[in-house]
Amino acid sequence: IDKIGRFLDPIIAVRAPTSEQVAKYWTPNGNHRLSAMKALGAKSIVAIMVPEPSAAYQILAMNTEKAHNLREKSIEVIRMYKELAQLDDATEETYALEFEEPAFITLGLCYEERPRFSGGAYHPVLKRVDEFLKKQMNVAIDLRRERAKTLLALDDRIVEQVEALKAKGLTSPYLKSFVVARVNPIRFQPKDAAPLSFDEALDRMTTATAKFNPEKIKMDDLARSGGVADEAE
Repeated sequence: IDKIGRFLDPIIAVRAPTSEQVAKYWTPNGNHRLSAMKALGAKSIVAIMVPEPSAAYQILAMNTEKAHNLREKSIEVIRMYKELAQLDDATEETYALEFEEPAFITLGLCYEERPRFSGGAYHPVLKRVDEFLKKQMNVAIDLRRERAKTLLALDDRIVEQVEALKAKGLTSPYLKSFVVARVNPIRFQPKDAAPLSFDEALDRMTTATAKFNPEKIKMDDLARSGGVADEAE
């Protein structure tokens, strides 16, 4: 803009919901250009108006400028979910492109409840058992909250076992991932077995966590496990 002295690429603008009399807009694709114009002292900018608010999230989903970690992505998805749920009677599958994975919805609710939640330890399991719900999103959100509550309750039990391992003198950045892997029922599933549902998988993990015996775990077991380092608690 500064070099050629003119602005040739309109930004995308969507009207933001507001109770005020003055209309307000936001851009899902054009913040850098908007910031540049403001820095140059511009008082106006050329924009293409998109009347459907839901289209803004489709544009955001295709914007790959910023790479997200799991926490950021999950929080972004659940915020998007809550806004889209107010627009119409669509189901989660309608916005599969925007959400990318059903696991991000569940994990997003967990991160909202527990910001330092170790979602990375559970993500591999959720990718296999979580699925888009076929109910309207304003109804499905309650089921999602129940799933998040179940996952957080499991996490509490996992943390207890991790602390027991630490008390035994075992130290590793992979302790939580190690315990989750040990109680993951999918690893024991025959290849031709029917896939587990979310509820079935979490029920089995909860039962297995209660039976987990830290006294039987040796440092060699941890050394062989590898995996993803646990996020901060």
